[in-house]
Amino acid sequence: QVQLVESGGGLVQAGGSLRLSCAASGSTASRYAMGWFRQAPGKERVFVAAISWHGGSTFYADSVKGRFTISRDNAKNTVSLQMNSLKSEDTGVYYCATQRTTGWAILTNHLDYNYWGQGTQVTVSS
Repeated sequence: QVQLVESGGGLVQAGGSLRLSCAASGSTASRYAMGWFRQAPGKERVFVAAISWHGGSTFYADSVKGRFTISRDNAKNTVSLQMNSLKSEDTGVYYCATQRTTGWAILTNHLDYNYWGQGTQVTVSS
């Protein structure tokens, strides 16, 4: 069982930055790739970024590539998402999640993730 708690969301002007954090409980959390997803009102949950269990591989949605950076600290059981040059279309609830299976693959479908945090709201004003 893994429990995830996100923090760091808030209101920011376009062009600004925010750093989201996800704290994971459970000794096995570090064995899994982890991802960030976001969901805008009335829209589906979409992939944002993911990182391998060892932190050596990352993958980003095209819409955030070059602006967002995902990282993890397995000693602290945390995953972070640094978001720069924020745009209004980045607005939504951001969720961190653990990938359903162990291994080297980084997956982008939310169905491949089984443990989810409660989400943190990010609002970017234009």
